[in-house]
Amino acid sequence: MLWKVGGDTPLNYRIVPFMLSWRSPDMFGARFDNGSALVVRNRISLMGNWFETGAENRYLGFSAAPSIEWWSPCKCWALFGSIGGGMGWVDSQGVLGGQGQDRTLNWFGQLGIEHRLTDHLSVRASSYFQHHSNGGATNPNPGLNSLGFLVGAAWAF
Repeated sequence: MLWKVGGDTPLNYRIVPFMLSWRSPDMFGARFDNGSALVVRNRISLMGNWFETGAENRYLGFSAAPSIEWWSPCKCWALFGSIGGGMGWVDSQGVLGGQGQDRTLNWFGQLGIEHRLTDHLSVRASSYFQHHSNGGATNPNPGLNSLGFLVGAAWAF
């Protein structure tokens, strides 16, 4: 769940985000003597947002970012963070203060924790900041900043 925390839109927003992400194998990192590891990998996500409140109803898009993870010595939990962005399409409604057009840019920041349950299954919880903007295509540009939390599951192949 994400709530509006700023931006140029005067409208109140509450957003329910859905994401399907792919994370690459470790690109590079460091292994420490105590068994912990700091790794960097790629992450690509398909995004679907349902606007519970706000001018629009739905957003479909994609984003990409590096994922930086610090894994504990037991490899059973990790702290992670990422910053990235992408683009997508919102169903703009022509409401004053809404996005103004369908093509929308996004960028985000995320900090969280992952707990590995099995070799293949883990659960994740994170704080998540998301910005939507039409990139100045309309004047005014009613950007939307939202902040909240995500919970999810990950399956390793």
